[in-house]
Amino acid sequence: MSKQYNRNQIIEIIKEENVRYIRLQFTDLFGTIKNVEIPVSQLSKALDNKIMFDGSSIEGFVRIEESDMYLYPDLDTFVIFPWISEKGKVARIICDIYHPDGTPFEGDPRNNLKRVLSEMKELGFTDFNVGPEPEFFLFKLDEKGSPTLELNDRGGYFDLAPTDLGENCRRDIVLELEEMGFEIEASHHEVAPGQHEIDFKYQNALKACDDIQTFKLVVKTIARKHGLHATFMPKPLFGVNGSGMHCNLSLFKDGENAFYDKKGDLEISETARQFLAGIMKHAPNFTAVTNPTVNSYKRLVPGYEAPCYVAWSARNRSPLIRIPASRGLSTRIEVRSVDPSANPYLAMAVQLAAGLDGVKNKLRAPEPINKNIYTMSKEERTENGIIDLPATLAQALENLKNDEVIIASLGTHLYERFIEAKEIEWDLFRTQVHPWEREQYIQQY
Repeated sequence: MSKQYNRNQIIEIIKEENVRYIRLQFTDLFGTIKNVEIPVSQLSKALDNKIMFDGSSIEGFVRIEESDMYLYPDLDTFVIFPWISEKGKVARIICDIYHPDGTPFEGDPRNNLKRVLSEMKELGFTDFNVGPEPEFFLFKLDEKGSPTLELNDRGGYFDLAPTDLGENCRRDIVLELEEMGFEIEASHHEVAPGQHEIDFKYQNALKACDDIQTFKLVVKTIARKHGLHATFMPKPLFGVNGSGMHCNLSLFKDGENAFYDKKGDLEISETARQFLAGIMKHAPNFTAVTNPTVNSYKRLVPGYEAPCYVAWSARNRSPLIRIPASRGLSTRIEVRSVDPSANPYLAMAVQLAAGLDGVKNKLRAPEPINKNIYTMSKEERTENGIIDLPATLAQALENLKNDEVIIASLGTHLYERFIEAKEIEWDLFRTQVHPWEREQYIQQY
């Protein structure tokens, strides 16, 4: 996904490949992919940044009296979708959103990430690299094409067919992704029945977020061809592991990994420790962004391999942060709390801002916790300085409101609309009567 294109190259490829339609894609506040599809006859207009849309109709964008928005295509994101229509191929270009006066729209999550990346460069770093590990479930579709809660396999971690009946679908997903330029590092069945993971090579943060959005689209499209529904919902089923999106993070400076220090303890640098300390300081406050749904907090509970506690370790998988064993250019910290319902552009922006706060203020990381935190008592956790991540979306939102660093990383426009929308979501959940309540109380009382 790292090719570079200019205008003439794109026009030539479109002619050669018989591309008939172009999807101009962008992402809304909640991480949902939106697009304006144009016939190839309108390509020149699009490449001149003259395609306009109504921003007031997009969640979290603008009011109706300031609705005109322009799509500015990022030419390096051009790709032709491998699935071919009989009426011609379809390509896509990811766009940034701009005001009519030519200034970047502050409510565009992708533009916002660019802004935070520019702040990183002011500190002397050249790249923020991200290796995401998104997980998903596959459910069967019913005769009407609607998703059911029936899984298509009973496989477990790293299982093979015939136990892993999702293997063919997963393989087709990988083939489609590779055709689109992804470098796939691994794909396997995850712990829960019906759960899968496909890992792709790290990229700079902007491309990594573009890749996550493309990945989700491909997974859902190919799953449907197999009669399946793919969901990135964090916890679709009670009693089994939920889906995470572990984020492997590293800062680079002129091609060198700023987290690696051969002479340092664990061979990690002081910069890595400061960045880690910043993540730990702000994690309870950025969780509303990295785990943005009511359902996210059904995953962040003990017993299902998802982190609930703010701690770090080089080998223990129960804390929030793990330092994988690879060193050199692969030195990184793995933030394990993030889930795939997050808007990736916002999730990376808040994690980067948190880490940079640690670097700027030379924060000190606490000692690693190498004991299984899930088996510790509350008193033991307190003695070791381990605090909990928020237990509900409501708690996470209150934490977010008190963190100026994370608020600044979102900007006023995104922050205010995010809080407003998520408080409505929480209130709808809070006031709803759920099946569990009826099962527990309707006869007893």
